[in-house]
Amino acid sequence: MKISSFKSAISALFLSLVLVFAAVTAGMSADVKFPRGQVRIVTPSGASHIFAVEIAATMEARTQGLMNRTDLGPNQGMFFDFGQTRLVTMWMRNTPLPLDMIFITEDGTVTHIAENTTPFSDAIIESRGPVRFVLEVNAGRSRALGISPGAKITVAEAK
Repeated sequence: MKISSFKSAISALFLSLVLVFAAVTAGMSADVKFPRGQVRIVTPSGASHIFAVEIAATMEARTQGLMNRTDLGPNQGMFFDFGQTRLVTMWMRNTPLPLDMIFITEDGTVTHIAENTTPFSDAIIESRGPVRFVLEVNAGRSRALGISPGAKITVAEAK
């Protein structure tokens, strides 16, 4: 009887691991709840723009990001907080929307923008230096609004 209990436990463990792997690889963390906030961007020329954002500050939220989303308004985005300044790499796996990825230092300075990223791509997109934050917006918004390296960003989390 002990052998059959052991086999049942191993089978249950294997099934659990398969289900977890399937959920992660399919980007099925649909139950991730993102706090909401606002990001204000002041461009080098002094223009100011506000985006309503979802904030991805946990590993689970950062992993989910904008995966499987088919809609993002012109003044909306996903704001990733990595909790510390470091080199950051991103990708577009399971992301059908082309995006601009805006890389931001701890003091809110934009250092680099990866424009018009390729939907569904596994290609690595690098921060090109240490950053703490990344703001994802619709592809083309950065250029259209004059957002470029040197822009300043402030964040206000919704209450």
